[in-house]
Amino acid sequence: MAETLRGLKIACVATDGVEQVEMQKPWDAYAKAGAEVLLLSDRKGRIRAFHHTDKGDAFDVDQPLSEANPAEFDALFLPGGVVNADAIRLNEDAVRFVRAFFEEDKPVAAICHAPWLLVEARVVAGRTLTSWPSLATDIRNAGGIWVDEEVCVDRHLVTSRKPGDLPAFIARSMELFARSLADRGPAREVWRRAVARDEVEEASRESFPASDSPPWT
Repeated sequence: MAETLRGLKIACVATDGVEQVEMQKPWDAYAKAGAEVLLLSDRKGRIRAFHHTDKGDAFDVDQPLSEANPAEFDALFLPGGVVNADAIRLNEDAVRFVRAFFEEDKPVAAICHAPWLLVEARVVAGRTLTSWPSLATDIRNAGGIWVDEEVCVDRHLVTSRKPGDLPAFIARSMELFARSLADRGPAREVWRRAVARDEVEEASRESFPASDSPPWT
């Protein structure tokens, strides 16, 4: 696979009870495409994943959400799992972290029960998204439009319903992440040129104040 996501830094937000396949498969795909993926949680140490109701593997937390700065990440990935989603949405640091991505229009990918955290962050109003069916009423009550589709893309948000939707979820989220990475290059170049131009103009003003005329005029 071409490293289409090289240079992208992705935050994966999860806690105990995360559905392992929903975290591991997208994570592996993003990493294989060159992205750096970090696990952020509501605690230090390790979290325990699950295979539905059976215990899965333990995963090392890279950074607690209480110390995480959303400005240091380019994209957000929210895996599901009912226990995980119900717990993480009560964490104020997680809510703050998620809301920051929507305020900056950064790409977000959420699957299964993960949109519970989006509801808690109050970012679903006016958006079309999907999720595990039991969240439909919560999403509608929060002002969102719920659809029963394997994958839904609304601006910079990608959502899916369940593990069976993972192939479509991974494909569409990678497209969104890659597009944001491509857009970032030209945008940075425009910004760099603008800064350079402003610095030249500022230097000119300091050398020749508006009240003084250049010596050759």
